[in-house]
Amino acid sequence: MSTAIVTGPPVPGSQLGPDLRALGFDVQNAFLPDDLPGLLERVPAGERVALVDPRFLGHVHALRLALTDPRFSAAAVPGALTVQAEARPALVRALAGAAPAPVAQVPVAAVLTDDVVRALEADGVAVHHPELGSLVATVPADAVAAAEAARAVAAVDDEAVRLRNAVKSRDGFFTTHFISPYSRYLARWCARRGLTPNQVTTASLITALIAAGCAATGSRGGYVAAGVLLLLSFVLDCTDGQLARYSLQYSTMGAWLDATFDRAKEYAYYAGLALGAARGGDDVWALALGAMVLQTCRHVVDFSYNEAHVVGTDATANTSPTAALSDRLDSVGWTVWVRRMIVLPIGERWAMIAVLTALTTPRVVFYALLIGCAFAACYTTAGRVLRSVTRRATRTDRAARALADLADSGPLAQLIAARAPRIPGAPVLAGIGAAVLIAAALTVPPGGGLVIGAAALYALLSGLAVAAPLKGALDWLVPPLFRVAEYCVILILAARSDVPGALPAAFGLVSAVAYHHYDTVYRIKGGSGAPPAWLVRAVGGHEGRALVVTVLAAVLAARETDFTLALTALAAAVALVVLVESIRFWVSSGAPAVHDEGETA
Repeated sequence: MSTAIVTGPPVPGSQLGPDLRALGFDVQNAFLPDDLPGLLERVPAGERVALVDPRFLGHVHALRLALTDPRFSAAAVPGALTVQAEARPALVRALAGAAPAPVAQVPVAAVLTDDVVRALEADGVAVHHPELGSLVATVPADAVAAAEAARAVAAVDDEAVRLRNAVKSRDGFFTTHFISPYSRYLARWCARRGLTPNQVTTASLITALIAAGCAATGSRGGYVAAGVLLLLSFVLDCTDGQLARYSLQYSTMGAWLDATFDRAKEYAYYAGLALGAARGGDDVWALALGAMVLQTCRHVVDFSYNEAHVVGTDATANTSPTAALSDRLDSVGWTVWVRRMIVLPIGERWAMIAVLTALTTPRVVFYALLIGCAFAACYTTAGRVLRSVTRRATRTDRAARALADLADSGPLAQLIAARAPRIPGAPVLAGIGAAVLIAAALTVPPGGGLVIGAAALYALLSGLAVAAPLKGALDWLVPPLFRVAEYCVILILAARSDVPGALPAAFGLVSAVAYHHYDTVYRIKGGSGAPPAWLVRAVGGHEGRALVVTVLAAVLAARETDFTLALTALAAAVALVVLVESIRFWVSSGAPAVHDEGETA
């Protein structure tokens, strides 16, 4: 329960009290300004408290946006303010500093409410002011203003606004035009029946896993059912976010589930397709793992670039000619949709996978994925490189720290970085190391010592690449290059070993490592920093894991299934460590109360 303190006597005929109770508040009235401190003191310390002017006029959804969103320690609209536990001390100070007013001056309540907001901001509290759009939230100064406000409220259907705002403002073409027009109503249906976004997210995961099981049957009927269920899973995937925005149900657990389940669903489906193909005598595990590697590396490019250029890490605005061209293209409506579609975002990608699964074979599905995602990766990466080299900007320590965390450097690379000279050109060093490692894995027999030597050189160059802060224009390429090197060497060595089951085991290992990298990304995005240093050391870092896999391939590749068993054990060990720590973090009180809005890719 939350408490709303109405800062004055009730206004006859006002619906404010019932509206606040409908939003889950216990409503109390401070008949005199001097009553406020005592009422506030009686509210339990960990409870949300709101101050609302008794003459507030506006839409219920405007109050909901201001008073019930759990992501902000303080939020306000004209005449209404809410604070959570962390901002309560500042609220007490603001009320203590408010000037006393004569009892007869009822309007002082309105002044007090808005003055408290200004006092909180002056005290360093970040007060969130939600975008209201056509919604009304005001404290009218007189009867004329009150009548105008009442007419404005009547002219706008806040439920229609609430439904519209449940949909992300920027989404892919398929999602916008083929899913959201009806999934928003499914979200409202779920809200009215008390379902939570986490329950819908879990339903989406279960549906996708059933789809993967259908694909694993290898029958045409199974493939058709898999395609239909995958689309249904995507509808539910859109619904959970829309339900969260519709009912403002954001949570730490929701952030974790929403951030990781999309990848779990897609990659489990890849595995199901590979199993189904194997039943028909077609081994596509290398294609499945290649598709997972390519898709994960695309996301790493997105995350790394965004962290290097996020607001607050870049000292200057984006002044590149490429950005200017993009802004001009945005003014031409159809180009926006074309550019969103050609990067194969999740909606278009899942629709393509579903249709091709139902109509063709798993091999065709993976070929289409590899071609489409490769083109999208080249398009987006080339554009970001052009923006970076033509951009006049200075990276801050915050950006450099984020890129270093995304690099996932293990003990070997950290030891080298601590003792090596600072050599300029981090992306060049990382690129050379990745190229040497991949070339050796492709050309040297897996049992040869040269691959181990290439992995050792890769570790050396990786340490040199992160020896200096990653503040260069293209230093955001370092984490993606490390991901390409590690994932590809696992794929190549497993494929070239010709050991039965090595590729499925490699699929499991890359899945576990990719989960660790996604977990790192979402912790950083939530403002909680990277996973603890002990975790990175425990799983070896990217260079350590690459070296271990090359050693395992050299020693065990010629010994029947021993290489498969070793890869499986390594995958299980990594998965156990990262999952236990990830679950511990995301269910803890220190996890960020955010709801991931999703990546269009």
